[in-house]
Amino acid sequence: MGLEANKSMEYHVLPPKGLLNDPNGLIYYKGIYHVFFQWNPHGTDHGFKYWGHATSKDLVNYEYHEAALEPVDWFDKNGCYSGSAIEHDGRLYLFYTGNVKSDEGERTSYQCAAVSEDGISFTKLGPVTEHPDGYTQHMRDPKVMKGEDGYFYMILGAQRNDLTGDTVVYRSDDLHTWEFMGSVMSVREKLGYMWECPDLLKLEGRDVFVFSPQGLEPEGYRFNNIFQTGYYTGCFQGGRFHWDGQPFEEMDMGFEFYAPQTFVDERGRTILFGWMGTMPSQMEEAMPTVKEGWIHHLTLPRVIGFEDGRLIQTPVEELKGLRCEKEELTGKRIESDIPERAYEMDIRLNGPVETFDLLYRNEVRISFDSTTKKFTIERTNWATSLRETRSATLCRNLKNIAIYTEETSMEIFINGGEEVFSLRYFAKDMDSKVTAEIEGINSTMVLELYRLGSVRK
Repeated sequence: MGLEANKSMEYHVLPPKGLLNDPNGLIYYKGIYHVFFQWNPHGTDHGFKYWGHATSKDLVNYEYHEAALEPVDWFDKNGCYSGSAIEHDGRLYLFYTGNVKSDEGERTSYQCAAVSEDGISFTKLGPVTEHPDGYTQHMRDPKVMKGEDGYFYMILGAQRNDLTGDTVVYRSDDLHTWEFMGSVMSVREKLGYMWECPDLLKLEGRDVFVFSPQGLEPEGYRFNNIFQTGYYTGCFQGGRFHWDGQPFEEMDMGFEFYAPQTFVDERGRTILFGWMGTMPSQMEEAMPTVKEGWIHHLTLPRVIGFEDGRLIQTPVEELKGLRCEKEELTGKRIESDIPERAYEMDIRLNGPVETFDLLYRNEVRISFDSTTKKFTIERTNWATSLRETRSATLCRNLKNIAIYTEETSMEIFINGGEEVFSLRYFAKDMDSKVTAEIEGINSTMVLELYRLGSVRK
């Protein structure tokens, strides 16, 4: 039995009702894209977590199913927490963290598995690992993959007994019996008090270790959200990640991006979904969509590449199929009306641009100054009504911007995915203008504005 998606959105994965958070179990299985996600179908708080489930043939149209995993067993009675999926011998395996709390509030974490023959109905197999010494019960979010040596590896977000973050690794030859191998890091690195949602990517001969550390202090433009997501580069071999020393780099400089997960599809693309929802509790409680009975959604699917020593993120090309009406405008100052909310804006900047400024629906402002190469987005905090910003220093001058908007969200891809900003926003219905302006001798811009058609069926 399918579920009906929330109608206030057009093309993101979102909860049919209730609260959505981390993407889980991303996989291309038997000709279908499967997107699982943390889901509380009973309310907009972080209560009991199920695994919601959506499938797609094209990463544009989604069918929503009943929950794949429910927190009803002794090993997951307080939540089926995040995890991953892998195909083996034609069957689809899910690995997740079972969360159990005692009457006194003490937590126990179990790393659990479930299996399916059809990708829709799952049979739980229960816990598959033993909890290691030296770590608190804050251990979760198993990502399972097959190594080049033929073994299966499970990496887990963890917290050491000294309350510092880490990622641990287990090894198996059958997905059922797992051997603990210790920290995935070849050297100890102190970075916050907990590492969540680890992932390992292989991109153009280089391994990339993605994780979400909690407890980082702001450093200039960096680490300004409540929690962060970023990556190290290096080499994963024999159960250890050998870090090359490149500093921890954030993946998204916007306001809302966390807990991403990747998978490789049938075309060999590494595709990422992230969660557009991590925020302080007072902002979450004040989110206007709570009145409609739902909160948060996933990012667009993004193809991940690696260029010039950094990750590049671009929207999957299938999203071009959403394009309906096109308006093309050229000049130093452009103004257009946007009566509907689902749009793609492609902006090309030509010549020596000194400054750029864009105002969207009198709410989101985007600006760039070539003197400092500072790119900034600004919005209104809906809980405090104060304006707030996020910024990044670009590696080169601003050449192009791709923007995807919905009623309450925006994703901005700069210079072909060199930097990405994801954010939620809430504008007044009466505000329907977009204006853009550049300064610079012999500079001009081209704005291609596409109205995106509804894809919900």
